[in-house]
Amino acid sequence: MRKILIVGGGYAGFYTALKLEKWLARGEAQVTMVDPLPYMTYQPFLPEVAAGSIEPRHALVSHRRHLRKTTVITAKVTNVDHAAKKATITPAVGQPWTIDYDIVVMTAGAVSRTFPIPGVADEAIGLKNIEEAIAVRDRLITNFDKASNLPPGPERDRLLTFVVVGGGFAGIEVFGEMRSLASSLVAKYPTISFDDTHFHLIEAMGRIMPEVSLKTSLWVIKNLAERGAQVHLDTQLTSAVGGKIELSTGETFESDLIVWTAGVMANPMVRNTDLPIEERGRLRVQADLRVIDDSGVIEDAWAAGDVAAVPDLTPGGGVGGFCVPNAQHAVRQGKLMSKNIVAVIRGEAPRDYYHENQGAVAGIGLYHGVFQSGKIAIKGFLAWLMHRGYHGFAMPMWERKIRVFGNWIINFLVRRDMVSIEARVHPRAAFEEFASRPKPAGEGHPAPAGAPVAVGGNPAKK
Repeated sequence: MRKILIVGGGYAGFYTALKLEKWLARGEAQVTMVDPLPYMTYQPFLPEVAAGSIEPRHALVSHRRHLRKTTVITAKVTNVDHAAKKATITPAVGQPWTIDYDIVVMTAGAVSRTFPIPGVADEAIGLKNIEEAIAVRDRLITNFDKASNLPPGPERDRLLTFVVVGGGFAGIEVFGEMRSLASSLVAKYPTISFDDTHFHLIEAMGRIMPEVSLKTSLWVIKNLAERGAQVHLDTQLTSAVGGKIELSTGETFESDLIVWTAGVMANPMVRNTDLPIEERGRLRVQADLRVIDDSGVIEDAWAAGDVAAVPDLTPGGGVGGFCVPNAQHAVRQGKLMSKNIVAVIRGEAPRDYYHENQGAVAGIGLYHGVFQSGKIAIKGFLAWLMHRGYHGFAMPMWERKIRVFGNWIINFLVRRDMVSIEARVHPRAAFEEFASRPKPAGEGHPAPAGAPVAVGGNPAKK
């Protein structure tokens, strides 16, 4: 059997493995997928996880539960030598090892892209994984708990000031969801009023959400302003040292929660391969998703998703002629790539990737949303329903869809969950505080040999 190695278990990697299980005949190939996480994260749900509208685990898809014919390895691929067709696997615990393969599929995804702005690396939280979304939720709610015990003043204002950097879809969605969560929290804290909370979104460009029309983007800004959230356009973050926000406009204020959503970049691990990459750090591929160099196709090397520069064949589509890094493309590329790999194994011709954007839909808080398809724009409650409907059914696997829709139904009946479990960051703190420890040598008198020892709080008996 041919050995297929999939590097990365995100959208593109998961769907490639899932569909290879469907299309490959028994004994035709052996599929191995390697990812440092044991699950795929459905990233469009991260803003709702940050707002407490979705249970965090329900936005994840277990690799081992749903990839029943694929060998799943929870570790990192730290090197790919395609000339020798060998890859180095580095686990969290234990020694690295090398595996052989016949076909490599690069779907390592993207990571947050930041800039050398003072304080960002130390203070900000990204929004690329489930742990970050949980941290945003817990920090926001915990800040309400802390602020409710403080008199008006700078320390209280800092706790109740929330900042999002980046005005793309991810930034606007998490900004709107955070505002929605804070608005619902105010009613539970008698000492905190709506006017005590402050929300700032910082966008360096002159507009937000380039995927929708300018008119629709202006409606979003107006909607957020009416809900007490301010959008700063043509504004750059110049410093966030110690939580003190300094803007290019000269405005300054302090915040205890800064969420960074200002762009992504291809996973840097692709630099540890001998495969060709372009100027933005993505793997060079042609439209059928095979990796290429200046001489043409590199046999048995494939790539898709955020880590690949996939040509966008639609008229005027993409950015710089390439597909934008989003879930819509990654999922469809993964599905097509599985068919193309099987086709090439069987001596058939692969097909080019072609997908016309069907529109964009975003949720910007409970009961608020926007939808844009061509010149058609829908705003408000109906667009919010469309957002939930689309992403609810786009969530992989029916087991996960049921959990997500169940979340929404329960929240409609009993409201969203407002519990913060920020103590999970230091789970041993309570135990350590009260745990008994041996006294340092020389303190007290040691018990004589053979003396009874207390067990479980009850005096031992001779």
